[in-house]
Amino acid sequence: MAPKAPSVPIPAPTFCPDCTLCPRLASFLVDTAREHPDYHCKPVGPFGPPKPSLLIVGLAPGMHGANRTGRPFTGDYAGILLYESLHALGLATAPTSVDRFDGLQLIGARITNAVKCLPPDNKPLPKEIDTCNRYLAAELAELTSVKAILALGVVAHDAVPKASALKRSAAKFGHGKEFVLPDGRHLVDSYHCSRYNTNTRRLTTEMFQTVLKRAAALAGL
Repeated sequence: MAPKAPSVPIPAPTFCPDCTLCPRLASFLVDTAREHPDYHCKPVGPFGPPKPSLLIVGLAPGMHGANRTGRPFTGDYAGILLYESLHALGLATAPTSVDRFDGLQLIGARITNAVKCLPPDNKPLPKEIDTCNRYLAAELAELTSVKAILALGVVAHDAVPKASALKRSAAKFGHGKEFVLPDGRHLVDSYHCSRYNTNTRRLTTEMFQTVLKRAAALAGL
């Protein structure tokens, strides 16, 4: 009898468009789809080239933004500053992201979220963040071209060390802070470009563009 071949671990997927691992989020998407039948209302996958140098990590899809259009930071207020700034640095082909069929492309950069599904009140539970982290971990493992990561907000920041098998205490969030991960990649923090942060001036256009420019430079862009 021939010996059995050694089992080969199956790589974790970087994204599952039909994921229902978080019951609360899956149920909320079903309810939202009933209320907005023309919305995407599914997990939202990453957007950008397959071999980026810069990975931008956000929180989660917004109700009337990515959850509606199916593309990260597209169609809502949070995406205005992000795409304008990417375009100003030559990292996007247009300054405005309307929907996923508008022809806009990213150059050298890729956008993903710590949580791929719309959470109620834009607040995923800690367990949901942990459950979804498997996709970010797989994405980071697959994207060997990434040299720098820009985390937008605390949730995104905390998700990156976890996806890199680090303790949360290894890197504490702070706008403009920089960290070097064990694999040599740079992690740069920014306040999230949400309407609240920009309206209260916690995050100004100049502040955000400075941090984005720094992350792009670390990525070699």
